[in-house]
Amino acid sequence: MIDPVNKSEIPDEWIEISSMESTKLIEGINKGIYVLLSNGSILNRGYTTGTTAAIAAKAAVLSLKSEVNHVSVPTPVGIRASMAVKSTNGYASVKKPFNDHESDITKELEFEARAIETDEIQVDAGRGIGIVYRDGLQIDKGNPAINPVPMKQIKAAIKEAVDEIGISGAKVTISLPKGEEIAKKTLNYKVGIKGGISIAGTTGFVEPWNDHLGEMKVDLIKESSKVVLTTGRLGIRYSNILFPDHTVVLAGNRISEALKVASGDVIICGLPGLILKWGYPEILENTQYASVAEMIANDLKSEQILKGFQLTAKKAENARVVIVNRQGTIILDSEELK
Repeated sequence: MIDPVNKSEIPDEWIEISSMESTKLIEGINKGIYVLLSNGSILNRGYTTGTTAAIAAKAAVLSLKSEVNHVSVPTPVGIRASMAVKSTNGYASVKKPFNDHESDITKELEFEARAIETDEIQVDAGRGIGIVYRDGLQIDKGNPAINPVPMKQIKAAIKEAVDEIGISGAKVTISLPKGEEIAKKTLNYKVGIKGGISIAGTTGFVEPWNDHLGEMKVDLIKESSKVVLTTGRLGIRYSNILFPDHTVVLAGNRISEALKVASGDVIICGLPGLILKWGYPEILENTQYASVAEMIANDLKSEQILKGFQLTAKKAENARVVIVNRQGTIILDSEELK
C-alpha cells in the first residue's frame, strides 16, 4: 500500500499489527488523514491553511444559492479534502481541523469567506492574512501572503462551486478573525510577513511532526536516550514513521558532530547521498556516476555500494545506520551486517 500524501510504502505487517480495524484504517490512509507508523500506531494529519481556506471559499460561493454544511475540495496531491462548514447567503466559516503536529498553532483556527457573484474568479485577502513586506519570498512585496500552490487550490475550489451553481465567476474574500493575534506567535514578521498569518501548504495536508529544517539541536541530542540523526526533510519524515519511539533530529552534513554528543540508542537514518558520502567520501571516484542515488539505482548490490556502506557502518561505531529510498523503504541496514 502507498501513502497517497507522502508516497511512502506501507508494509502489510504494519496494518496487521495496528489496533484499528483494517477497513477503517485503510480508508483513513487513502483519504490522507492517517499516518501509520512501523509499530502500528496512528497519527492524525490535518489540513493546511491553504486547504482550509479553499473549503471556506467554496462553501461561501455555494451558499449564494443555498446553505451547505459539508464541502470537499481538491488538494495538490490529487485526493480530496472534506470538512464540515457553516454557510449562508455568500458567507461561510470553518475551523482548521485538529492534527497531531504538536507545534501547529493554527489548528482549530476559524476561517471566514464572503463571496459575491462577478464575471470572473477572484481571491482577496481580508483581516488576519498577512502582507509581504520584504523581497525574496514566493509572493511579491506588498501582496497578501497566500502562496502560489494554495492560491491555485483556492481558485480551483471556487471554480468547482461556480460551475455547480451555474454562474460565471465569484469574488471571494478570505479572512481570519484571530489571524493577527496568532501571527504574533510565529516567525512571520522576521521572514517578511506582517499583519497576519500566511496561507501555505504544498500538499494540502499537515504532517504530524515538525519538519522545519533549522539548526541541529545539540541539547536535544544530549537529552535523548533514543535518537535518530537524519539528513534532510525526507529523512525526518521517514525516521518518524520507522522509529516512532525515538527523537528525530536533523543533523544534515554534521553527522560526526552529532555523534560526539549522542548516547544511548542512536540511529543514523536517511537517503543514501549524504550518509554514504559521509562514511566513504571517495565513493564516486573512478565511477561513471554523478551521484550516489544514481549508483544505487543502477546496482544496489555493487561492490562499491557494499564497501561504502561497510565503511559508513564502521565510522558510525555503535550507531545503527539505516538507508532508505525516496519511498521510505529500508534498502540498507547495518543490523544486517552483524
